Amino acid sequence: MKNRRTPTVRAAAGLGVLALVGVGSLTVATPAAAQPGAGAGTCSLATQPLIVTGAQPDARTEQFAAYGDTSGAWIGADSTYSVELKRGTTAWLFSDTVLGTVVDGTVDMATMGIINNSIVLEKGGQLHDTVTGGTEQEREAIFGPPAADSWFWLGAGYVEPSGRNLYIGLNRYNRSGPGLWDWAWDHSAIGTLNTRTWQVEKVTDLDVDNDVQWTSWYQRDHGVTYLYGVDDQGALKQAHVARVRGQDLSRVDRWEFWNGSTWTKDSSQSAPILDHVANEYSVTPFRDGYLLVTHDTEVVFSNQVVAYTACSPTGPFVNRTPLLQTPETGPWGSYGDPNIWTYNSHVHPQFSDDGRLLISYNVNTFDNNHIFDDVTIYRPRFWTVTVDDPDGRRNG
Repeated sequence: MKNRRTPTVRAAAGLGVLALVGVGSLTVATPAAAQPGAGAGTCSLATQPLIVTGAQPDARTEQFAAYGDTSGAWIGADSTYSVELKRGTTAWLFSDTVLGTVVDGTVDMATMGIINNSIVLEKGGQLHDTVTGGTEQEREAIFGPPAADSWFWLGAGYVEPSGRNLYIGLNRYNRSGPGLWDWAWDHSAIGTLNTRTWQVEKVTDLDVDNDVQWTSWYQRDHGVTYLYGVDDQGALKQAHVARVRGQDLSRVDRWEFWNGSTWTKDSSQSAPILDHVANEYSVTPFRDGYLLVTHDTEVVFSNQVVAYTACSPTGPFVNRTPLLQTPETGPWGSYGDPNIWTYNSHVHPQFSDDGRLLISYNVNTFDNNHIFDDVTIYRPRFWTVTVDDPDGRRNG
């Protein structure tokens, strides 16, 4: 397998003060022209841009804030993928996680811990449990370090129809020295988690001949699971897609890769389907086509959450439409802090429909210690974005 070893900005990295993008009014960009491509199909969704009629903060932001203040375990984290399990349960998947108790809006440092991944369970609209490895007294990451100076961050998840196995994309990172940027992505894997015991059953390395992190999004559709990833080249991040039949995502020998015109077993032929995505994004069936939602990475540390539409899971993805601007970002944001940045937005389809999209994103700071002084920073944010319904009527 290839190793690109390009550092990805995450909570573990600290930088000096940056002049980030300011927050302004929501604008609608001119739709991109459709590009020809095999398998594009036809649909009404991609023939015109989405019309955004509103974007409002969602109550889930305060729900997670309250849980972080009172759980005595999970205080805050990033990634924020969700998977709908059986019996009305949702698993919220997180990467770097701050643990401990909160006192007057700050982390009680006597109880503080940081682990690289965790899960918070929701049932009946209530967050009720934090799943980690180790014990309640000595919590550890669910997917522990694969080696010294290495760790796993979580990507998207997919639960098999029986509800027993939860497959989670894992990205392994290795530290190579003491410096701030002496760490990099090594490869991706699929972790299999038993949802009855919450025990790890196996971790399967993805031995593929490309530099794609195959963890951005997993979507079951018409008997096939599509696996979306990102080729993170630093300044340029490109989306890729593979597919697998059957239920076991870890069977990489069954994967097929989109080469720009057809599916192939040759992973080295995987071709990009869209530029300027984030490391995390979503691709979901929407109306009579597909909706891709991502943080716009064409501008570094952007505050723009955008959508693209397509008639096929492989694209072409067109009609770039701004959905919202993250109000926390940069010196003109709600924190008034140039160190604050936002990232990794995506849709939660089980809480969305054809007229309203539940979107989450993460907030972080380049002043690492500030997430302990102000626990509100390092927590997921949720917004409900309203778009015109299929008949052209504006949603209220």
